[in-house]
Amino acid sequence: MFEVLVFVYENYWRGDACPELPQLERKLSAVGFQADEIHQALTWLDGLNLAAQGTRAVPPEGTRALPTQSATSMRVFSVAEQDRLGAEALSFIAFLESAGVLPPAMREIVIDRAMAAGTDTLLLDDLKIIILMVYWSVGEEPDALVLDELCDDAQDRVAH
Repeated sequence: MFEVLVFVYENYWRGDACPELPQLERKLSAVGFQADEIHQALTWLDGLNLAAQGTRAVPPEGTRALPTQSATSMRVFSVAEQDRLGAEALSFIAFLESAGVLPPAMREIVIDRAMAAGTDTLLLDDLKIIILMVYWSVGEEPDALVLDELCDDAQDRVAH
């Protein structure tokens, strides 16, 4: 599924530039992705679109914007979330939050989509793809340093 998501991200720079799901399904099939991979990715993307609707600056008519989080509140992860995400992914989410680049509403979408990924334990690289897709879906581009952190392989880095 994550290969399909990367393809969609690379080929449709903004979420609103992405074709409707039936047309996207045909394009993905023509590129050579397997039908079950496409179905899983499109189901996941549909859930992402639904989750992202409440975070847009002007919510769609008939819906409400998500309430803002208090500066003194704290997110407590359930046991299921801790098991699925693991310590490395939870630490990465905390890092992005503390850097001020992952607002609470987007964090909740990231966690929701991570839980919907259908894997027992989420790899950090897969979480980074999810975070990119959340930015993409709300129509925001992460700043260059965040984008570098999300796209760069830390194992290839050389310490100075």
